[in-house]
Amino acid sequence: MILQETYTLSNGVQIPKLGLGTWRIDDDAVGQVVRAAIDAGYRHIDTAQAYENERGVGEAVRASGVARDELFVTTKLVAEAKSYDEAKARIDGSLTTLGFDHIDLMLIHSPQPWAEFRQGERFDEGNLAAWRAMEEAHKAGKLRAIGVSNFERADLDNLTENGSVAPMVNQVLAHVGNTPFDLIDYSRDKGMLVEAYSPVGHGAILDHPELRRIADRYDVGVAQLGIRYCLQLGLLPLPKSSNPQHLRSNAAVDFVISDDDMATLKAIDASDNYGEASAFPVFGKKRQTGEA
Repeated sequence: MILQETYTLSNGVQIPKLGLGTWRIDDDAVGQVVRAAIDAGYRHIDTAQAYENERGVGEAVRASGVARDELFVTTKLVAEAKSYDEAKARIDGSLTTLGFDHIDLMLIHSPQPWAEFRQGERFDEGNLAAWRAMEEAHKAGKLRAIGVSNFERADLDNLTENGSVAPMVNQVLAHVGNTPFDLIDYSRDKGMLVEAYSPVGHGAILDHPELRRIADRYDVGVAQLGIRYCLQLGLLPLPKSSNPQHLRSNAAVDFVISDDDMATLKAIDASDNYGEASAFPVFGKKRQTGEA
């Protein structure tokens, strides 16, 4: 089963190949979702300071009955933290809020504060300052692995050329119809695992007729097809659901998409409609690639 498989990061840390996304799940509701996911076999939970649900995630992990070292928890430094002191304080804040003595993976959520996302300023100095705080926390054992989210080539180069530790992960928006192949290849060339958030495009691809036809050939749902597509590209998908049945079906992806169907999926354009999520910068018309 995919839930039992892992990738290996550049520093040797094992990370489960499929994770649970928790964006837009309230702190008072996320615990039930995380417990249901763990009960279904998930061992990788993705949260963020900006989601304001770290407390609930940590509480559910601690109460799950599964040993802490068998679970992988990712969180993200808020995009607005562009100084060493603030990043250092917020790293320790996440440890306290989650109730952990270590975090498995921490990412800088965005190279720019969300209000200035993709507006031209790179924030190179601020990202390096935040990265230095993460490097120190990694060296101290507070963070088992460190990485970034929504970073483009120039943002990655800033850290790889000026930092002392290269990012181990780049988490980006990637799904059928909107896959940043060039950025994925570039990240991999720099030794990073690429994670795919919104692997079903926040539902944008679920009613696509061609995807439905292809999914029917494998007797699966469109969401399962989208998750499997990411896995066959070597990405780590992070689907989100609060429905226990959907949690289980999202992990039932042990089928293989044919080469011809993969070629068709790579050529599909399905990036224009993200519903309510389109109000968020990375899903808007100015979006190039990003994260929520």
